[in-house]
Amino acid sequence: MLPALLHAQQIDTTLDLNGAIRLGLNNSKQLKLSSAKVEQAIADVDNMKNNRLPGITLSGAYYYMSNPTLNISPSLLGGAGGSSSSSGSSGAGFAMPSIHQAVYGMAMANEPLFAGGKIQNGIKSAQYLADAAKLDVKNDKEQVIQNTIEAYCNLYKAEATVRLVRENLEMEKQRVIDFTNMENNGIVARNDLLKVELQESNVELSLLDAENNRSVANYNFNIMLGLNDSMYIHVDTNNIVHEPELPNLSDLDTMAHSNRFDYLAILDRQQAAAYNTKVVKGNMYPAITLSGGYVAADIPKAFSLYNEVNVGLGLSYDIGSLYKNGAKVRQAQAEEKILEATKENLDDNIRMQIFQAYNNYSESLKKIEVYKVAIVQAEENYRVTKNKYDNALETTTDLLDADVALLQARINYEYARADATVSYNKIFETVGTLNKQYNSIH
Repeated sequence: MLPALLHAQQIDTTLDLNGAIRLGLNNSKQLKLSSAKVEQAIADVDNMKNNRLPGITLSGAYYYMSNPTLNISPSLLGGAGGSSSSSGSSGAGFAMPSIHQAVYGMAMANEPLFAGGKIQNGIKSAQYLADAAKLDVKNDKEQVIQNTIEAYCNLYKAEATVRLVRENLEMEKQRVIDFTNMENNGIVARNDLLKVELQESNVELSLLDAENNRSVANYNFNIMLGLNDSMYIHVDTNNIVHEPELPNLSDLDTMAHSNRFDYLAILDRQQAAAYNTKVVKGNMYPAITLSGGYVAADIPKAFSLYNEVNVGLGLSYDIGSLYKNGAKVRQAQAEEKILEATKENLDDNIRMQIFQAYNNYSESLKKIEVYKVAIVQAEENYRVTKNKYDNALETTTDLLDADVALLQARINYEYARADATVSYNKIFETVGTLNKQYNSIH
């Protein structure tokens, strides 16, 4: 049982944001899939390049044969008088050789000289698709980094909630002790003590919810980073930062069209589609090949052939392409139109995403300032309410409401800080430079 018990032990560790992103990139299933697609695309390029190489075939055979019985009409041999039957010989002085084996070998080589541009255009199309696949990997990295940042900030929210509610619970416990003593001395009514005890129970329930949310967020984060699920991660609060200065929207839009990997991948796919159309159109041209070969054969006692070398040009033309290839060309051209429409749609989405991310970040900054003021107001409200309560000018309910308002203001402030961190990085994801922000950790 000892290994199981050791495995079940909680392992506490503090993880900064850079370390979390590094783990996220190293263990991302999506990146592994994208990398495999890049390998596939590169292999496709090599496969297309192989079409430029000559095709070489070797063939040969060996046959063992029994001694045949051959009947030949004497009239065919210039003889007379019926037919002759023998095993290995026939009439009129004609003797059949004894043949028991036959051997032949052949080598052929074909070098394409002209194929309507299909080979070169096919190579270029495959190269653009390989470049697009590489850009897909970089785009996926952007998403992995942003997802890691969001998960990190969610864990920060959960941890901050647990800390603040736990601090509040200590205050509630002390308040219950104070009210119990006052109730025993007849200073407060039994009903006020019950209200305070109910408040303590509610905060305990809130703490259970907060701890459960924190546990789930921690578990999911471990799975995302490829860590042991028993790892208890503490976030580094110094990583929950944001910058008030940002480029304007027009500059961000320009940056996006130069750096967004999904946008650049669309451009490469458009180039690949254009070359693929040329490949399809190449079917309407004849194919010219340079051919050469060597043949050798040997049938002992009957026939032999050696050093038979041949070389020449071959011409082939698919007449059916004149009336069949038009539909394929239209299909290829339709693919170009689809990619152009996809690019235009992505253009609009990029502008909307940048605008939304920019506004979300601006809103987050405003919320931080509002919640800062709200905390000051809630603290002052609680102080004033507490003084009034001590002077019998406020009810217990008012005091407890002020306490809840202060706790909520503090939680809202921590949430706003985390949301600002997410929104700040989201802007760089929308323009395709989030990778550069964390380039030093790759």
